[in-house]
This record gives sequence, structure tokens and C-alpha cells, in this order.
Amino acid sequence: MVSEWQSSESSKQLKQLVEAVRASRKYRFLSAEAIAYVGARELARRADLGEAIKVTKRRLHQIAGMYLAREPPYARWLEELRLARASGDEEQLRAVCRRVMSWHASTRERLAVLSTFYERLLADLPSVKRVLDVACGFHPLALPWMPFFRTGGSTCYYYACDLYEDLASFLQAVLEVLGVPGEATVCDVVQAPPNLTVDLAFVLKVLPCLEHIEPEAGLRLLQAIRARYLLVSFPGQSLGGGKRRMAAYYEERFRSLVADCNWRLERFTFPGELVFRIEKE
Repeated sequence: MVSEWQSSESSKQLKQLVEAVRASRKYRFLSAEAIAYVGARELARRADLGEAIKVTKRRLHQIAGMYLAREPPYARWLEELRLARASGDEEQLRAVCRRVMSWHASTRERLAVLSTFYERLLADLPSVKRVLDVACGFHPLALPWMPFFRTGGSTCYYYACDLYEDLASFLQAVLEVLGVPGEATVCDVVQAPPNLTVDLAFVLKVLPCLEHIEPEAGLRLLQAIRARYLLVSFPGQSLGGGKRRMAAYYEERFRSLVADCNWRLERFTFPGELVFRIEKE
């Protein structure tokens, strides 16, 4: 279906902006709808198309581009995952998943605590049959550490979504290799949160990125997600390693954000990451 921003004659500049951004090697696989959403806001603030393109790229870097410094070798990784899976050696499979996750800044920061991260957050939850992973990045590669994953596969349905088309295709293949039923798709969660009812939703380090688009986008997303439990996390330090009271800053903002939601909150801390477990029901 041709979207409104593509078909409207009055959106010629926006179409040019989207094409210019996607011409960049860094953003050629990024959701065109997401680019259009950010680009439309920038065009409304300035008349110059070139300046709007430059600022849109800067905004997209803050949202997604900063987390991958190099182009991922997806084909090679899939082959390594298939070989590790076929070997039946769980530690070999985990080793490959670790290498993949080390390429993405967000999951790389969590590698040191993988053995305890999911045990602390998930072990006492009721049976989890349906999972949503929002703006997931490489997080689905952590499935072998999650309690609902088993060596022989999983009966848990795992829905992952991200802004990058090539990443979504890779993750779809990863789910198949791991034997996990599910779906990996391209989704702009600001405009259209996944229409899915689940037991558990991961919203890991997502809200600070959404604030670069709209201050209210994070709360709207949390309210829209149909899940009994949500795991919402925030970075405890910048990508450069500086802490600058980031965890305290994000905690204060988050508690203020959800103060009127009447949700049950539990707080967990890990090196470099602050996590809240929300129970909606």
C-alpha cells in the first residue's frame, strides 16, 4: 500500500528528504515510514530542504544509528549460528550469540551480566507464552539465556520489531535457527505500536531514544503495549562510559512519567543498566 506521505502531491519535499536519507549507506535499510515521520517534523521547523535532511540524519543517529559502528555481516553470522545449533553444543551456540551481540552497543553493555539478568527479572514470573521485544536491536540473540528457551527449541512465541529492514530479516532467520516460533518485523513504535497481546514485553533502553522524537512518545508506547508485564530499562552510563548520574536522572523522569498509571513497579539494578518491571494487571 502506498503511504500518504508518498502519494500526496504536497509532500514532494518530504519524499525528496526520505530518498536522500535512504541514499546514505548508514540509513538505506531504515524504515522509510520512520524517516518520513522524523523528516516531516524537521521540514515543519525549517524551510531549507538541505538543512532538514542534515538535522533528520542527526536525529536518526540519536535514535538508532549510534548503536552500530560497522555494517553487520549477517550472512556469516547466520552460518555460524546454524553450525553451532547443529552441533548440539549449547555453549558453542551461546558463544556465537555473544559475538553477535557485541556488535551492538546496547546489548554489548549487557554481556557481562547475561547469566543473572534474566534469572533475576524473569524467574518468578508466571508462565510466559507470548513475548514482545520492542525496538529490539540484537536483543533476541539473548534468547538462549532466557528461562523460557530450551535447547530443543521453545514453545514461546517471540515477536521482535525494529526500525531496520535488514536486521528484521536477519532476526527472522535467527528465530528459525533457534527453533523459536515467532516473527521479526519492521515497526515504527512511535506511529504504530505492535497490535499484539502478550505476557511479557521487553522495552530495553528504548524510552530515551523516543524522547529524541517526542517527549510524550515513551508514555504513549507503554500505555499502548498490551502486556501483563513490561521490562523497561535505562542506561546507567553514556556510550562513552560517563555516568553523570544518568540512572538517577532516568529514574526520576520515569517515575514521574508513570505516576498516574496505577501500575505496580519493581526496581532492579545491574552494572550499567537500571530496570523497572511493570505489572499492569
